[in-house]
Amino acid sequence: MIRVNLLPHREEKRRARRQQFYALAGLVLVLGAVIAIAVHTIISGYISTQEAKNAFLKTEIAKLDKEIDEIKRLKEQTDALLARKRVIESLQSNRAETVLFFNELAKQVPEGVYVRAVKQSGLKINIAGFAQSNARVSTLMRNLDASPLLEKPNLVEIKSAMQGTRRLSDFNLNVTITRAAPDDGKALPKGNSAPAGGKKS
Repeated sequence: MIRVNLLPHREEKRRARRQQFYALAGLVLVLGAVIAIAVHTIISGYISTQEAKNAFLKTEIAKLDKEIDEIKRLKEQTDALLARKRVIESLQSNRAETVLFFNELAKQVPEGVYVRAVKQSGLKINIAGFAQSNARVSTLMRNLDASPLLEKPNLVEIKSAMQGTRRLSDFNLNVTITRAAPDDGKALPKGNSAPAGGKKS
């Protein structure tokens, strides 16, 4: 009977399998390293691109902020100029208002009424003076209410006062001036003016 020793053959096969395993493991490690490097390179490229985009956006945002500040400054200057323009237009449209008021007041003050003080605050005008009687004050208020330039006379106070040897009515009243409309430059008429001097009471 012939005996064959198979141990060396099996040992060779085991050694060959081990070599294949090591070679395969080494190949997998190398492939994994290549893949990791490639992924890292791609991600780094994405990060660099995104950082470049972010830097560009920051630069553009800074430019826009400067432009917005410039627009705000121009808007403030425009608003200031418009405000000055409105003031100038108001002064131009109402520059003759004082003259017109005193002319109208001279027309509407009846006989026996003496104006001693006139004070204007906005559209409201305060008139103080003396009258020979309360009826003369009523006549003055009716005349002012009928005036095309004045309206809403309101008696604040009336009291008796001595001027020398004469007893007079010391009165204080408010009246509103009818300011000209911005587009026509004329006072809004509300009726015919009363005759100059009024009627004696």
